[in-house]
Amino acid sequence: MRNFVATKIQELRPSGIRKYFDIAATMDDVVTLGIGEPNFVTPNHIMDAGIDSMRRGETGYTANAGLIELRRAISDYVHRLYRLNYDPKTEVLVTVGVSEGLWLALKAVVEPGDEVLVVEPCFVSNAAAVEMVGGVPVPVHTSVEHEFQVTSEALEQVITPRTKAILISYPNNPTGAVLTCEHMQQVAAIAEKYDLVVISDEIYERLVYGIDHINFATLPGMYERTIVLSGMSKAFAMTGWRIGYVTAPHYLMEAIFKLHQYLIMSAPTMGQRAALEALEHGEDDVQHMQSQYDRRRKLIVDGFNQIGLTCFEPRGAFYAFPDIRVTGMTDEEFCERLLLDARVAVVPGSAFGASGAGFIRASYANSDENIERALERMHRFMLQHG
Repeated sequence: MRNFVATKIQELRPSGIRKYFDIAATMDDVVTLGIGEPNFVTPNHIMDAGIDSMRRGETGYTANAGLIELRRAISDYVHRLYRLNYDPKTEVLVTVGVSEGLWLALKAVVEPGDEVLVVEPCFVSNAAAVEMVGGVPVPVHTSVEHEFQVTSEALEQVITPRTKAILISYPNNPTGAVLTCEHMQQVAAIAEKYDLVVISDEIYERLVYGIDHINFATLPGMYERTIVLSGMSKAFAMTGWRIGYVTAPHYLMEAIFKLHQYLIMSAPTMGQRAALEALEHGEDDVQHMQSQYDRRRKLIVDGFNQIGLTCFEPRGAFYAFPDIRVTGMTDEEFCERLLLDARVAVVPGSAFGASGAGFIRASYANSDENIERALERMHRFMLQHG
């Protein structure tokens, strides 16, 4: 019998994150700094809104694009934060998380063989998503020496006549970097010069520290060529509710919505009701959680620097990205030995692209106690391994 699995899928590299979680799941007393989700429970009033919707019998589909009340709330929210105006009927789409939104955005603009510039390090699914829609992911490297900021020079070096889009993810997973206005303007200039579309994953937009987040579509000339992805998972501690959203100009949203129609009936109804409550009444929750992350950010970064793992200051998301090259190990060797010897789970930076090699990702979306326990164990590990 022939192999029925598509060649493209056979060639797709498995996620570099799963290996260490699978090992950790078989062990006792592991402190995990690998999980990329809030350790907060969804705030009660948001949970109640979802529960109440089910008790009212709202267990069927909503409109395909999402509840119009929620789309209006998203439009108002984006306007309140960034003074951008998206028509809730034609330029806002509720999706099953940012994961669906990313696939829709790529599928809507990428022809087979088109190249997409993928700024690295980045979330493990970004390059894979490009491949799954038939495109060719082209890595654009960033470095700790430049605080993982992408530059126009780096983009221009890899542009070809096949380049169609730029995929950026700031605030960044895994590094915690936030793209400065100057570097955003460089990306915008390249997009305009070579007539490219920009797909900007801004799921961590509300988790920034000491600076303001800039929505990429606010830059001059970028509204018409930018698809922005965001959602409820990170800032509102709603990962399991699976509510994301896409904002884009009408001509792009038409294509995105067409794909969504055939792929998804609608995002979860109770999740949409909860998201509506979050956007309308959840700002205090966001501020509280953001302040807690900020405190933990300082705790973990200071801790890494004190034990000899140099860590640049992350300004967004909830990840630290320390440099482990001083140990003489690769990042994969370091993570495996740290897990087996010290029972601390982190993720190798190379799982997020070649630019991440020699680093590890550690999430500080965790309790102070667990962060301190992990740092103590890592300190002992560093002493044992020179």
